[in-house]
Amino acid sequence: MEERIVVDPRVLRGKAVIKGTRIPVYLILELLAAGMSVEDILKEYPELKEEDIRAALEYASKLLKNEVVLPLEA
Repeated sequence: MEERIVVDPRVLRGKAVIKGTRIPVYLILELLAAGMSVEDILKEYPELKEEDIRAALEYASKLLKNEVVLPLEA
């Protein structure tokens, strides 16, 4: 994942993107959530590889896994 996802404040204000592109991780997730297949995404964005899409999913998973949830105060 580290080889495919980049966070650089000079690119899209530091949003996580696929290395060598300006395609943000969140866009890939939105496309998948909207029902696009991996094949459809690759056709729409030919600069991507299937490994990039898997890396985006892994990146999102790791962010959520490490998410801190605070209890609500009663």
